[in-house]
Amino acid sequence: MLNIAAIRQQAKAYQQAANSKKISISIEELLEVDDRRRELLLLTETLRAERNRRSKAIEQLMLEGRKEEAAPLKLETSELLQQLKLAEAQYRQTMFRYEDLMLRVPNLTSADTPPGAGDEDNVEIRRVGDIPDFATFTPQSHVEIGQRLGMVDFARGVKIGGTRQYVLANYGLQLHRAVQQLALDMLMDKGYELMDVPVMVKEETLVSSGYFPANRDQTFGIQGEDKWLIGTSEVPLISFYSGELMDLAIPKRLGAVSPCYRSEVGSAGRDVQGLYRVHQFAKVEQVVLCEADLSLALSLLEQMTATSEELLQLLELPYRVVAVCAGDMSQKNYKQYDIETWMPSRGSYGETHSASLLLDFQARRSNIRYLDQNGKPQFAYTLNNTMVATPRILIPLLENHQREDGSIYIPPVLRPYMRGLSELR
Repeated sequence: MLNIAAIRQQAKAYQQAANSKKISISIEELLEVDDRRRELLLLTETLRAERNRRSKAIEQLMLEGRKEEAAPLKLETSELLQQLKLAEAQYRQTMFRYEDLMLRVPNLTSADTPPGAGDEDNVEIRRVGDIPDFATFTPQSHVEIGQRLGMVDFARGVKIGGTRQYVLANYGLQLHRAVQQLALDMLMDKGYELMDVPVMVKEETLVSSGYFPANRDQTFGIQGEDKWLIGTSEVPLISFYSGELMDLAIPKRLGAVSPCYRSEVGSAGRDVQGLYRVHQFAKVEQVVLCEADLSLALSLLEQMTATSEELLQLLELPYRVVAVCAGDMSQKNYKQYDIETWMPSRGSYGETHSASLLLDFQARRSNIRYLDQNGKPQFAYTLNNTMVATPRILIPLLENHQREDGSIYIPPVLRPYMRGLSELR
């Protein structure tokens, strides 16, 4: 967890971060609980030491046959044991509350993180690419295109799995797999280690990666087991090195592709049509671990964001990059960029990628360390980024590349993964 000493030193800053991120926690209460925890720890240690001293004295008296002298000491020790038992119970109760509060303390935000309450307050940094002009025909939505070309079946998806489910078929499945493989190939070319990771993980894994307790309501659990379905392969990638001492002279770059699952609690009535907000999807994720060097970490954040931009440019899609405001940021993030791609059916840009720097927030929870130049263990910094998430990326891919004759243009970069197809009809 975060360093309680640092929280004490910057109590106002941590409370401000919690308020900005809309996290209900009182840092003042945490510090009071920590004071009580320390007092009870000292008390229990003192009582244990006195118990041990008296036990040895009683044992010695008994060995010497001085039972009468041992009797009153036994009575006093019995009373002391009751005091110790009470103190230990109070300590456990206080420690439980302390750990619960500590798990809810948010990361601080960078000085250049915009203030704001939600995504409407995110600040645009740049726009890339031209929004298509459908002056000569009325463009179709990805839902209409997908159904017309037999790429997606929403009705049968709902019949099989319930709301927010779908079936990708034919060209839909091909595009779904094509963008994933393109993303993986790009990461491999950039020196990333690629993995296929578990999608069912232990609760401890979600806590150590910083997703619990805050995102518990967004996560599907396996009934009767300590297993949960991941919403991103960031979770197992971070936990891959939990409890380890790493060599981070060169940043460790990891990538994974996995199915992902989200309950979408709180989104009732929002984006119920189409592929934007669904329960099951696939994602190629980047995770980087590096030394606790802020300038290095910020540089890596820019590089990771640029990698996603490169993919969108290869897909010939217009997009914008925004700096995420504090109110739209999760508990664990220090600095975050989102990439939003133009989606004609929405008449706006929609989020398709997210890149975050977390400092040592995850590494502390996961106990991921490295040795600094003085041979002293330090907690690593971690970063993550969406390389591509599908089927959401199919929305702009189909809608922006549709033609008046009803065909869909396939960017050259995808054609090797689409059996040479240059268009869909």
